[in-house]
Amino acid sequence: MSPSQPTLRVASVQFQHAPNDKSANLGTIRHFLDEAVAAGVQVAVFPECCITGYWHLRKLDRAALEALAELVPDGPACRELRTWAAQMRITVGAGLVELGTDGCLYNAYFVALPDGRWACHRKLHCFISQHMASGDRFTVFDTPYGWRMATLICYDNNIIENVRICALQGAQLLLAPHQTGGCCSGSPYAMGVIERGIWDRRAEDPRAIEAELRGDKGRGWLMRWLPSRAHDNGIFLAFSNGVGPDDDEVRTGNAMILDPYGRILAETWQAGNAMVVADLDLSLRQRCTGTRWIKARRPELYGPITVPTGQEQDTRDVRFDYLDAE
Repeated sequence: MSPSQPTLRVASVQFQHAPNDKSANLGTIRHFLDEAVAAGVQVAVFPECCITGYWHLRKLDRAALEALAELVPDGPACRELRTWAAQMRITVGAGLVELGTDGCLYNAYFVALPDGRWACHRKLHCFISQHMASGDRFTVFDTPYGWRMATLICYDNNIIENVRICALQGAQLLLAPHQTGGCCSGSPYAMGVIERGIWDRRAEDPRAIEAELRGDKGRGWLMRWLPSRAHDNGIFLAFSNGVGPDDDEVRTGNAMILDPYGRILAETWQAGNAMVVADLDLSLRQRCTGTRWIKARRPELYGPITVPTGQEQDTRDVRFDYLDAE
């Protein structure tokens, strides 16, 4: 592994994908990559399943999902990302549906590095479709910048153990692609559905949609937990998200980049496609709270955390339990 560069310029992108239209979504990715390269960005992070589309996946049968999926790393979209990464000298990550060599379908996040290397994370807590499987391993990888990075997809970031394990495996920057905000969860204090009309009238009434994106259905909910993932583990975090209508829900965007103190370095609450850029200063990790706390851990006390309690359920059952209550 090469020595770590002292700083790293990172971009986080939010955009509204087109369901089932890989060509259109790759076009949007290329547009933002051009902007990122012009801004001197070294790492560009795009949302979960932004190549294939996301929320509509829950309605597709196995055959339709297989038609949309591709092999990693040699599927057409992955080849495109690898080509752009090499030609533009940038690291790019984007989400898609993977058809594994084991025959399983995965919610995956493909990261192409400029030196030809690549990494792929399979979502550990996949719930979008009964036809898709969850991954069974963490994805932490080295980069040409000397920085060690990890990927966790959406719900993966909600489980605090997942982020801690990535930090323990040396991750300095967490790529956190999402499709969230504006979700129906059944909880009165966690997100909530945004009326489609508010989005449709965003030009006429920008204050109304801004209130939703910045309020408890979007940024307000994120601020209750997301900064702690960075702070408690002493890592930088790039949060990328969809924005706008995603089937029958409205995503809230809120693309942001956080430092190891959980402070926001850059963010947007724009009601549309947008990119934020920040320079990450590696020296911030030297004395940050999370890095010091990890040094004070007592692993000999933590055996009980690996023992099942009997409360464990499949992520899909937990995510959609509100349907059983209706």
